Amino acid sequence: MKETLRILVVDDNEVDRMAVRRALTQADVCIELSEVTNGRNALATLRTATYDCVFLDDCLPDQDGLTLIQRLRAAEIKVPLVVLADQKNEEIAVEFMKAGATDYVSKSRVCSETLAQVLRHAIRIHRAEMQTALVNQQLRETNEQLLRQNQELEQQRQQIQLQNFKLLEASRLKSQFLATMSHELRTPMNAIIGFSQILLRPKFGTLTHQQTDMIERILNNGKNLLMLLNEVLDFSKLEGGRLELKPELFDLTKIINIAIAEMRSLAEAKKLSLRVDIDMQQPLVFNDPLRMRQILINLLSNAIKFTESGCIWVEVKELPKNKLAIAVRDTGIGIAPRDFKHIFEAFCQVDQSITRKYPGTGLGLAIIDSLVQMMGGKIILESQLGVGSMFRIEVPRQLSLPTTMDNLPTLNLNSHEIFCSVQNPHSSPPKSSKASMGFPHLKL
Repeated sequence: MKETLRILVVDDNEVDRMAVRRALTQADVCIELSEVTNGRNALATLRTATYDCVFLDDCLPDQDGLTLIQRLRAAEIKVPLVVLADQKNEEIAVEFMKAGATDYVSKSRVCSETLAQVLRHAIRIHRAEMQTALVNQQLRETNEQLLRQNQELEQQRQQIQLQNFKLLEASRLKSQFLATMSHELRTPMNAIIGFSQILLRPKFGTLTHQQTDMIERILNNGKNLLMLLNEVLDFSKLEGGRLELKPELFDLTKIINIAIAEMRSLAEAKKLSLRVDIDMQQPLVFNDPLRMRQILINLLSNAIKFTESGCIWVEVKELPKNKLAIAVRDTGIGIAPRDFKHIFEAFCQVDQSITRKYPGTGLGLAIIDSLVQMMGGKIILESQLGVGSMFRIEVPRQLSLPTTMDNLPTLNLNSHEIFCSVQNPHSSPPKSSKASMGFPHLKL
């Protein structure tokens, strides 16, 4: 079924109108034809009805065709306009086309073939223009929407930046507060510990068993509180990038034995066996002895805290490429794989409830992680629920001075180099100590 085209002929000459009608009919074009004789009626008709094409005389009795086209376009009436002129004039044709006409045809050339071709061409161009205009409108609307979204995103970015500034300032104030409070609390706590130790000395008089027990409790709780304060102070220094490693040449086996001796009483109190396996040909290392001892104490403290029965092993051995490995293994409660990525975060514990069984600040592993990173090492964790855990640190034998003095990292609360796997950490029992207590020459 052919499309029926609505055509409007605007011409005051009835002969010319008949010629257009006859030519379109002979061209076998299915049309619905309307006719008006002047520009005023044409403008009124086009404002109230829609046509597929308008054939317009170039000279009407009330106005010329050029003026009518300009009025139609000014009224935003969009319809294909074919101008029918008495004679072909290229200059006039150009003026009509600039005003908005679709095509320009001489009345002497009006025939079925020409008019049908001009009609199809005019409609095709008009529809292409309408489609282009629609696409351009959609593009403009999309562009305006994108501009609005960009403005909203910029506002959000500025708000986020402002929030970041506030968070950074809050973090700075928090770190400053923690450092100040920890420092101020350490002085009276050291006094409590010191006077407790004095009271326990025999030369100050004999104490009853009950008095001795109470003073020992004061002393032990004071030491525990001082350890917590030291952790908070170290954390604030690490977070602010103010903690510096102080490397020196020392005997690693002595530091390990001192730490073991310090923690042995806690292990014996829980009836845990504490074993040591040191396999080193060269015990001298160049590192920070205080921080190495702190790392080992924290690892042993955690192992004892989370182990109710069984053994705790400390294994030390030399690795290729001038590295050392220190591992602390236990038969404790173990760690679920889903918690591996969280336990090294500051203030984070697997059990976060206020009624948790195991106390602590949750800073120990975060401090260890940061210290090991500063030393250019890494932490390896192996654990299985109900079987036990193994924390192993690998550090260079010789600490790099530029790393420790010039490029001090800050404490990273959410990212660290940890290699974790789920397996039984006690598949092979440790051997007895093979530590060499000699001091061979170490080239540094």
